[in-house]
Amino acid sequence: MLREGAAGWAIGIVLVVSASVAHGQSAGEASVRLNGVPVIQVTASGDESATARAARIERRLERLADRIDETARPAVVRGPTDDTRVVQLGDAPIVTVTQADAEDHLLAVDALAAEWASALGVALDQARASRLSPWRRFAIEVRGSVMTAVTRLAESATRIIPRVLAAVTVLGVFWAVAAGIRALLRVLFRRVISDLTVENLLKQVVYYLVWAIGILVAADALGFAPETVVTGLGLTSLALGFALKDIISNFVSGILILGLRPFHIGDEIVVGETEGSVQRIRLRATEIKTYDGRLVLVPNAELFTSRVTNNTASPVRRTSVEVPVAYGTDLARAERALLSAAEGVAEVLAAPEPSVRVRLLGTADMVLELRFWTDSRRADLLATTSAVRRRVVEAFSDAGLPLPEPDLRRVELQSDTSA
Repeated sequence: MLREGAAGWAIGIVLVVSASVAHGQSAGEASVRLNGVPVIQVTASGDESATARAARIERRLERLADRIDETARPAVVRGPTDDTRVVQLGDAPIVTVTQADAEDHLLAVDALAAEWASALGVALDQARASRLSPWRRFAIEVRGSVMTAVTRLAESATRIIPRVLAAVTVLGVFWAVAAGIRALLRVLFRRVISDLTVENLLKQVVYYLVWAIGILVAADALGFAPETVVTGLGLTSLALGFALKDIISNFVSGILILGLRPFHIGDEIVVGETEGSVQRIRLRATEIKTYDGRLVLVPNAELFTSRVTNNTASPVRRTSVEVPVAYGTDLARAERALLSAAEGVAEVLAAPEPSVRVRLLGTADMVLELRFWTDSRRADLLATTSAVRRRVVEAFSDAGLPLPEPDLRRVELQSDTSA
């Protein structure tokens, strides 16, 4: 649960960072400064962000502060449209006051333009005074640069930190909701659905769906509209695709495995050098517990594209026991003894019937193969095979049939190895 929660947090961070990179900081306002002192607050205008607009006005003010005379004062004139005003110094425009600016400041356009003109006039007078002495100008500009950096950092912190805390709170709430829903579904599905693979698929889909909703809500708390997040992901999808290629491949393969269900939870499979029982199918990897108790995580992409042997796809499985007998042995009696041994083990299925084949004609003896069907699970298969071997020894003893001498078998094996 903790690992899946961490994965959800990582997905949320990727979404938010992607949107941030694509569209930048969505600050509503930015301060226009002169010599580090805030003068007016501006908002975004058209396609220009508030920060870019403030920087452009600051550059104009810096140039005007070097060129103005003492009698020049900012004035308000009608703008290019009836609902705009322009604050200018002489013939040089400083800032255009729009209806949107007036609405954001809860003032009429003319009132806001007059307020900005007055504030800009005071700031320009102070800037002009600072330029009377080179040393004073140098000190003021250094102080202004430091103040600008500090105040902008403070403004960003006061604006961003509450949003980040809100986003973290939202993610925490949705993490708790997702975990609670998954626990509830686990209890409900165990009474309604007997297929563990279907249960696992539905739980993971619902879990990550809740996480996706939580991420969108957290992005909105950070100040990003959902469509902005989606657009940001679209702009960065190529880079993310290359960076997260393996993760995405495992994720898609996990969905396909859960949907197509080539094997189920509890099945005993062989993939590559790994053989064991499927414990859990996650969206990234499948957990396989080997027969010696080790837990192996196999990436879903590898599992989906590799050759997989499902030993328990069928409830029954054929196995065999090889029995060496000496030449001259009555094969009919040996065959009856072998069939009797198989039929004497309760775990051996009556249908299909056990059968005996001559497997090998060696230099010292013959090898008979007793074939029979039993439960396909490895533990049952091994236990049944062991029981059949014990019954074969007893059946041969009861029938008076000798087993080959160990020395003869050793000689034959050595000769086969040297060949």
